[in-house]
Amino acid sequence: MLLQMERITKSYGTVKANREVDFTLREGEIHALVGENGAGKTTLMRILYGMESPTSGSIKIRGQETAFGSPADAIRNKIGMVHQHFMLFPSFTVSENIVIGREPGKTVGFDRKAAAAITEQLSRQYGMPVNPEQKVEECSLGMQQRVEILKVLYQGAEVIILDEPTAVLTPLEVAELLTAIKALAKQGKSFILISHKLQEIMEVADRITVLRDGSVTGTVDAADTTIEHLSRLMVGRDLAVMEKAAYKPGDAVLEVAQLSLRGNGVKPLLDKVNLNVREGEIVGIAGISGNGQSELLQTISGLAQPDEGEVRLLGEKINGLQVRRIRDRGMAHIPEDRYQWGVAREATVADNGLMGHARKYSSRGILRGAAIRKLVGGWVSQFGIKTGSLQTKVQNLSGGNLQKLIVARELAHGTPFLIAAEPTRGVDVGAMEIIHGELLKKREEGGAILLVSSELTEILKLSDRILVMYEGRIVGELPAASATEEQISLLMAGGKAVG
Repeated sequence: MLLQMERITKSYGTVKANREVDFTLREGEIHALVGENGAGKTTLMRILYGMESPTSGSIKIRGQETAFGSPADAIRNKIGMVHQHFMLFPSFTVSENIVIGREPGKTVGFDRKAAAAITEQLSRQYGMPVNPEQKVEECSLGMQQRVEILKVLYQGAEVIILDEPTAVLTPLEVAELLTAIKALAKQGKSFILISHKLQEIMEVADRITVLRDGSVTGTVDAADTTIEHLSRLMVGRDLAVMEKAAYKPGDAVLEVAQLSLRGNGVKPLLDKVNLNVREGEIVGIAGISGNGQSELLQTISGLAQPDEGEVRLLGEKINGLQVRRIRDRGMAHIPEDRYQWGVAREATVADNGLMGHARKYSSRGILRGAAIRKLVGGWVSQFGIKTGSLQTKVQNLSGGNLQKLIVARELAHGTPFLIAAEPTRGVDVGAMEIIHGELLKKREEGGAILLVSSELTEILKLSDRILVMYEGRIVGELPAASATEEQISLLMAGGKAVG
């Protein structure tokens, strides 16, 4: 056995993040670690990578007990970790990021040619093409993921931990990454893969270990299990079958006409976009990342101003208004990037939950603490948000629990119109069930929802109509009831719908 973690327990005061966890890894194996948000997956891997010390338990490498006091100790033992939020220097080149910490050079200075040559050699050896001279800030997220993996391979890693590696990737980038992982495993590399996406796990993993509330509920061979069985191990029950009420759209709530945003490139970021969302309707927008979806949402919500066209909410023109004024007129917004747009990391759970609600919960400028605690505490219970307390800083929450807090906060506004951008990014199957149910409930109550998701299964499951964006334009509209992934994928790639 290459790696053994035995009876690992990690306590933070009275909270136990891991409870006597046993986990093993074989050479050349892809071992997936799954569980609900806050189940203890990332904590367990932070212990393995030397970022945390276990309260009790032991780690053995090839049968020899060892202890890691820092990531440097883990790296010396040929363990590398690619974090969910990439740890790259945007202004550095690909090769500079890969060799950082072990830079080639002579007595004085950094040998850029040698760094580029090393990068090219790694790229060929592991079948992961990159441009050594390209700056990371110019790379797609999929390319940045590739750079992170090459960086840990350059450090000599034989064990590679991937924490939610596909959370921000397009379907094509996901397919490329899974192919690369399988190829590296055949070359003898061993992977520990943390993910909520059970379909991907089933495609790539050899074994799967499930955590719930910090404890192992099962370790199974992927070939001998099903997604339904894994879901039961994760949440402790069968998931409900989602029922969608009949589609009965009402009047238009959002109207977008001839919306254009030029940007700095040759092609416009938005090119004469027209769409509407009606009462009791979910309109899904599909498209490969970078084809105008983000700019469309920013323009609708007031974060960017269009060069041409207009946006109307409940019949009133809103482009040109401040974001707060737009929200006051009946818009809520689940942002696609929860850290950049959704929260203040240094603020508490209670304070982040209060954002946008403060005027309702204050008297003469003084916040009503008890009412706020009741409000946010209710969301914590309803959405299963795992937090030590309402005074915990949100930077200490897992990504999935933070997502649930943002979704709860925005839904609580009860606005006629909701932008839901990647509403279930990074959440587990149980939380996804809750969020999907709440979105459908809003639809049934007459709300209008504009849904943007990189998950085609989510688009097909929730939407009534599906719009596809390509190069800043709406290139197709399909009724969700009859649309297929193949039709949508073809439009996403710039083709024409068939059938």
